[in-house]
Amino acid sequence: MTNLLKSFVVMLVVGLLANISNAADNQRDINVLYLRIATPERPVLSNLDPIPEDLGLAGANLAVADNNTTGGFMGYQFVMETVDLAEGDLESARAALQGSDAPYVLLDMSAEEMISLVDGTEARLFFNIRSYDDSLRGENCRATLLHTLPSYAMRADALMQFVLKKRWDTMALVTGNAAEDAKFAQALHKASKKFGMSFATEEPWVLDGDLRRQAGAEVPLLTQKLGDYDVLFVADEHNDFARYLAYNTWLARPVLGGDGLRATGWDRVNEQWGAAQLQSRFHELSGRNMQDVDYAAWAALRAVDEAHLRTSFAPINDIRAFLLGGIELAGFKGRPLSFRNWNGQMRQPIGLTHASALVAMAPLEGFLHARNELDSLGADEPESQCIAFGE
Repeated sequence: MTNLLKSFVVMLVVGLLANISNAADNQRDINVLYLRIATPERPVLSNLDPIPEDLGLAGANLAVADNNTTGGFMGYQFVMETVDLAEGDLESARAALQGSDAPYVLLDMSAEEMISLVDGTEARLFFNIRSYDDSLRGENCRATLLHTLPSYAMRADALMQFVLKKRWDTMALVTGNAAEDAKFAQALHKASKKFGMSFATEEPWVLDGDLRRQAGAEVPLLTQKLGDYDVLFVADEHNDFARYLAYNTWLARPVLGGDGLRATGWDRVNEQWGAAQLQSRFHELSGRNMQDVDYAAWAALRAVDEAHLRTSFAPINDIRAFLLGGIELAGFKGRPLSFRNWNGQMRQPIGLTHASALVAMAPLEGFLHARNELDSLGADEPESQCIAFGE
């Protein structure tokens, strides 16, 4: 190496170190509040799938780490405050919100609690990372509340596309007793009509015995009432009893829901499009597999980071406008993620998975849309009941 080249390299290194030093001296903080209200515990039939204590929060932590990798070179950092509250403690949640100056808030709580906190709050952008509730994207939508978790309708549409593709014409449905089960069952009914199908027969889940010992005797009796069908849907959002249906039904038929084919925002079996790398980084950070709520939190903060970089750290109103109108976020799901400007829902593919593999990624081939094929999943703009985003 010549002396001239050596001098050039030294000057380049000195210049880079100076730029990094100047960036550190002028560092910009992007403040985030992670606000969680505990959900009520409910009795379950199985203890095989405990809910991680850091569900959602681990995804947010990974996003902060990812964002700050870039921020270290660009002179900014994400700083996240976590507030973890007891079940129903809305008063403390409001106090935490008032006491924080964070412009971005991740809401990990029920749909009703989200609405209560968002109403009357200005100059903030909220992200729903916990609730699938369709009403949050419909009649109860709020202009400052965006959704990175898919809706019940998006998940139901993904399953219906698969059934239609398979030409399973006769469908049966078993619905659990939880409020979430009823909401998903309602979404399944709407999705069936959307795609020109209907459920030929359905039954409520009425068994309350210990299925770990009795599934082989009781499940056949219940499913025998359904008559003949091509495919059995199960609305059991907590995978409480659904895990016992496969191989125990009266007829040998595929099961959709529970431990059958699931429609998810994220699943540990996602491996394509660089997903394995994301899974690996998440597992290294948290010691467990990423779940859909984790992914929703991660996607929310990655979207905020992308918006800041693309708008040169614009004010929050401009950040919101960019998220709703211009962002295309790489999300390790085969298609760029974006937000619907009529209800704040993040467009995203829905994985159809079972315990060991990804079967398909909806929207499936052949399900077209005039604007964006991802809008074939969930309430499209003409059918949306959300009016807040038009104000």
